[in-house]
Amino acid sequence: MAATNTDPTAPPDHDPGAGTPSAQEPGWRRARLAPSLAEVHRSVNVNGATWFRKMVAFAGPGYLVAVGYMDPGNWATDLAGGSRFGYTLLSVILLSNLMAVLLQGLASKLGIVTGRDLAQACRDHYSPPVAFGLWVLCEIAIAACDLAEVIGTAIALNLLFGITLPVGIAITAVDVLIVLYLQNKGFRMLEALVIALIAVVGGCFLFELFIAKPDMGAVARGFIPTTQIFTNPEMLYIAIGILGATVMPHNLYLHSSIVQTRKYEETAEGKREAVRFAFLDSTIALSFALFINAAILIVAAATFHTSGNTDVAEIQDAHKLLTPLLGVAGASAVFALALLASGQNSTLTGTLAGQIVMEGFLNLRIRPWLRRLITRAIAIVPAAFVAVLYGESGTAKLLIFSQVILSLQLSFAVFPLVRFTSDRAKMGEFVNSVGLRMAAYAVAGVIATLNIWLLVQTIRGWIA
Repeated sequence: MAATNTDPTAPPDHDPGAGTPSAQEPGWRRARLAPSLAEVHRSVNVNGATWFRKMVAFAGPGYLVAVGYMDPGNWATDLAGGSRFGYTLLSVILLSNLMAVLLQGLASKLGIVTGRDLAQACRDHYSPPVAFGLWVLCEIAIAACDLAEVIGTAIALNLLFGITLPVGIAITAVDVLIVLYLQNKGFRMLEALVIALIAVVGGCFLFELFIAKPDMGAVARGFIPTTQIFTNPEMLYIAIGILGATVMPHNLYLHSSIVQTRKYEETAEGKREAVRFAFLDSTIALSFALFINAAILIVAAATFHTSGNTDVAEIQDAHKLLTPLLGVAGASAVFALALLASGQNSTLTGTLAGQIVMEGFLNLRIRPWLRRLITRAIAIVPAAFVAVLYGESGTAKLLIFSQVILSLQLSFAVFPLVRFTSDRAKMGEFVNSVGLRMAAYAVAGVIATLNIWLLVQTIRGWIA
């Protein structure tokens, strides 16, 4: 094992291939240390003769980020929302996606302009105790997210092949080997696999939408917000779960890192071009995530809510009822296949996010395979414990609760991100404009307010 360095004030360890630390930069307390994801840093060439070729070269990181917006945790909240409340919560999915587009755009800009991912930026800006606290909160969020992803994959394996949940969870550990293998073949190979799996999920839900035949007028009205969302406590709980499942805190750390895999020019013009293409990449990718999330809720509303099955929240129940209610053979199998692709995709990107967070906050230098094994174990161990203890009966509630945990942690990632990208000393000419700054803080304020309300309601429920 290589040496480690966890003292935030100490100089970096020697790490061959990690690059030479730069001189002190304006707005930052320390010189930049080893680059984020050093093994793939600046490894993808983005030179292109035409605008379209450059767009294709920059495309990829947005899809790795979008995976987190369509993971099994989203399935649980979308199924619960659609079966219980029909199309009403489509507006929450839309608003959450718009928030995600804004926040992911800021995350990519931070990484491109400063050369730091969000975890590295937090470690540099805040005192060691504060940075350590933010790291702990982020690890809790990643564990909650991975809990949903691992259990979702295990459920899919159970539905398709009859594999028990504990064994299915153990199988998900092989994503460590997949990530290592594909990164050795080049980061574009990992991106290609992720995009292919997204296409599988999208194709499956196109099929489900076609056979569900939803009321398109009701679908359109569902995208219009209603005050009922705030006055109905049960609906608001699911809505906050959707928010937590859609805007993922670890995705902000992930995006600020993987945009640096592109070999753009380290000039003002080169960075400006990279920021534009990165925003375009993530916006297009998140549009696919919007379609898939909306499709899950629409299928649930059209199939379960309209037939009186308003209590369908478990993925297993949805799988069991789809074929008989829709009257089309194979509908349940297609649903399970999409879940498997979604869950495996999410575990791949979750592993990367765990590595980025651990390295960025702790400046931890250990071998890549060991780093990924540690981050994977953080998810596998609690997931296996939950599967053995609760089995199938508790998975739906646990999946939704995990998304609420994500939502509660979200502010601790959003506020630092907005603060850093609004600091002229750190961002220079790329600092957020006044309008963008106001919009970003408004989004952060909405998220924090909803989380405080949820916490108050939860405490009241415990007291009652």
